[in-house]
Amino acid sequence: MIHETAQIHPSAVIEEGVKIGANVTVGPFTYIGKDVEIGDGTEVMSHVVIKGPTVIGQDNRIFPFAIIGEECQDKKYNGEATRLVVGDRNVIRESVQMHRGTVQDKGVTTVGSDNLFCVNVHIAHDCVVGDNIIMGNNATLAGHVTVEDYAIVSALSPVHQFCTVGAHSFIGGGSIVVQDVPPFVMAQGNHAKPFGINIEGLKRRGFEKPELHAIRRAYKEIYRSGKTLAEVKPVLEEMAQEFPSIGLFVKLFENSTRGIIR
Repeated sequence: MIHETAQIHPSAVIEEGVKIGANVTVGPFTYIGKDVEIGDGTEVMSHVVIKGPTVIGQDNRIFPFAIIGEECQDKKYNGEATRLVVGDRNVIRESVQMHRGTVQDKGVTTVGSDNLFCVNVHIAHDCVVGDNIIMGNNATLAGHVTVEDYAIVSALSPVHQFCTVGAHSFIGGGSIVVQDVPPFVMAQGNHAKPFGINIEGLKRRGFEKPELHAIRRAYKEIYRSGKTLAEVKPVLEEMAQEFPSIGLFVKLFENSTRGIIR
């Protein structure tokens, strides 16, 4: 079903069963396969490929040569009807790839809202990408990666499968991430190592001084106290009672399967 206000270029190929919302534009030479749903106000530019099952929300901008909802690059994939779900107001630049999930995991790759994905970003199968995230040119997520809200993954930085990039963290350009990056932490290098707290980013997002001081104390407990994570955890749990943001550290430690960067 194509809404009457949608503008579809005559050279675009739209398969049967596609749902296209109000005021959507589809540019020339774009292909949209069956089982695709595109929300109101989304702009799909020229030479884009969108395959399903895929759901794309409202007011997204998808630039030329992006490939959205293609089958994943996993040898275990055998044509199952896995999905990709994309939120609202994302900017998806040229040649970005977002792949559907696998039945061996959640069966769905999930991308949130208000994100910027720069040229040639790759989001592999079963990733969970939050909101307000920036991924620079050629940043790459392997399968099963989680990127939490407000994180920044700079250009040319790959993230190993099953890793988590914590909320409000910052990964410098050209870094290789093979373990979890805790929330609020700046990381850089091959392999990525911690280099303090992302203070400037937190200030821009309205964090007040008492909370910033608490996050710094938590960082020192984790990285400079000489304690194990098991010894640090109860300290952070107590701090989280006054400053809920510290609870993000605790949550990451509880769910981590690859350990944190050191």
